Amino acid sequence: MAEKKVNSTEGDPWERVAARLGADLFLDLQPDPSTTARGRGAMRRRALADTLRDAISDGRLPPGTMVPPYRSLAADLGLARGTVAAVYAELVAEGRLTARQGSGTRVACGIHPQPASLPPPTVTLPTVDHDFALGQPNPSLFPRSAWAASTRRALSGAVDSVFAPSAPNGSVALRTELAAYLARARGVRTSPDCIVLTTSVSGSLDLLSRTVFGRRVAVESHGLPFHRAVIARRGVTTSPLPVDARGADVSRLAEAGVDAVVLTPSHQYPFGVALAPDRRAEVVEWAARTDAVIVEDDYDGELRYDRDPVGALQGLAPDSVIHTGSVSKSLSPAVRIGWLVLPPRLVSSVMWAKGVREPDASIVDQLVLADMIAAGTYDTHIRRSRQFYRARRDHLIARLAADGIEVSGIAAGLHAVIPLPVDIEHRLLRECHARGFAFGGLDAMRHPDADPPVDENGVAQGGLVVGFASPANSTFARDVDALATLITEYR
Repeated sequence: MAEKKVNSTEGDPWERVAARLGADLFLDLQPDPSTTARGRGAMRRRALADTLRDAISDGRLPPGTMVPPYRSLAADLGLARGTVAAVYAELVAEGRLTARQGSGTRVACGIHPQPASLPPPTVTLPTVDHDFALGQPNPSLFPRSAWAASTRRALSGAVDSVFAPSAPNGSVALRTELAAYLARARGVRTSPDCIVLTTSVSGSLDLLSRTVFGRRVAVESHGLPFHRAVIARRGVTTSPLPVDARGADVSRLAEAGVDAVVLTPSHQYPFGVALAPDRRAEVVEWAARTDAVIVEDDYDGELRYDRDPVGALQGLAPDSVIHTGSVSKSLSPAVRIGWLVLPPRLVSSVMWAKGVREPDASIVDQLVLADMIAAGTYDTHIRRSRQFYRARRDHLIARLAADGIEVSGIAAGLHAVIPLPVDIEHRLLRECHARGFAFGGLDAMRHPDADPPVDENGVAQGGLVVGFASPANSTFARDVDALATLITEYR
């Protein structure tokens, strides 16, 4: 008489499931003698859930496959029925399984398996051997110790309410310290209530484009293209003002038909000139006469080398000038803190236009910066940075002068301009990545509606815009030598 087969799994859906999963499931679910019964149960539940997830994700359990009833699976694995039922319910909630009364529990049909052997994605970035990128401070200067010390003080001394949702204008601690700092360092006249914290100058311009700007805004003929793009995305048209050795020609505002102008008066970007005193007075008078608004981007205002910093334009007319800045060059672009100093009449509309949940602002970082300013370590860092960048600037000027290469725009900031005919600039920009260089082009920063400057022979002029803060300390001299060689070759 044939022996009766006990516990046959022939035709059992779990046999097919187990065959797909292999023996690893059962090995993973074996109890660890060193754990308590409760701990073993939690570990085995996690192991079952993770193994089923993996089998569904990599296609071992294809869409539509029926899984065993939880009672039979619990008996096979030696688990409590409630444990397996909870795992099934968890995977149903995630959308990996579907359960319908009368048709069992199956792998969801919308699942698209991904083989476990897929290679990791690759991201190819241009190779840069000589990094003269613009607008970037040297990362080695970041004041790590001061930042860490201020973090400890700020967090240990903070009241619980600062970690709750805050008003859109940002941390009152930073606004208070910033008002005092901008007054003594930049000559800005304001109060904490007139400051709205943002994440960057770009973010500030976007906010103003939604609240303050009309249909048309005047900008300088050369400037950061992405700043113009931020304004244009909000449907605002930009009109260029010519820039010469005395800054933007603000006499053109009367005919421009605008009710706002964006300027970099302390250190025009990219030419590097300061707005002449008579033009400062003229633009302030224009704003008062026409009830217009001046937006002062305080680009490189703190990093001046050959004289005391040029005071902020805002100090002349707090009711007409919006002052904006950030710590992207004084500290790091990784610290997302910027600000708007607003006339009182504009504070409420700008502040609430931000919304109560700004996506990128960090109140913790704002508290840390407030502590650094209060402790004096931010001022110390600025002084140390000026010395470091002045030495780099002097080395760059001397090395290029040895090859007869003219440099301009170097009284302040983190970049220098090397004038060249437009055609040479374009050739260098086309080939710079292939030659391992990163730098900017003067003509590339020109407003599409502005004419390029010309020399005495009528030749259109452009040039290279070279960031001397970016190269690593160990390669700076070699990078400058390579730059001098490149320019000499193409001249």
